[in-house]
Amino acid sequence: MSTAREALLERVIAWFAVNGVGDTSMRTVAEGVGTSHRMLNYHFGSRDGLLEAVVAATWGRQNLVLAELLDSSPDPYTAAYAFWDRIAGEAALVAPLFFEVAAAAMQGKPWAVPLRQWVAQWREVLTTLFIRAGHEPRAAALQAQMALAMARGLLFELAIIGEEGRAAADTAIRTFLESTRIAGQGV
Repeated sequence: MSTAREALLERVIAWFAVNGVGDTSMRTVAEGVGTSHRMLNYHFGSRDGLLEAVVAATWGRQNLVLAELLDSSPDPYTAAYAFWDRIAGEAALVAPLFFEVAAAAMQGKPWAVPLRQWVAQWREVLTTLFIRAGHEPRAAALQAQMALAMARGLLFELAIIGEEGRAAADTAIRTFLESTRIAGQGV
């Protein structure tokens, strides 16, 4: 069962996904999610605290999903594609928020710093995936970096052009994963 803070955070995440972060005030967010700015301050302390909680909850959840998929699937490529399928399915809603938060992380905004940590963790998890698939550690790290770059680029494209680009994006990811499978087998 979720706490009042967690339930409020979920509403805030959904609101930011639709409206963006920008320089939105706590009052505007509170009005948008049906609460008071005092309640947001009570639960999150400040606008930066609220935004940091949004970042941690949103991308921390993705990291857990990826780790669970890798643990549950004997084939790391099946797990990787299942993860892609999940994030691509959410692209229209989550990708704009991801790229806005990524820009804030690039600008050194303190509330966006956790995204840097999640990106590093995703790289570590994917490196482990490619090692499990037979790649040497250095090659696995490179494959992980390329996979993340490809996924981000395809998510960017999906966020802009919409669902009509999904089939081509799925094909690109499958082709990449199959090429890394072959490379990992030493064929």
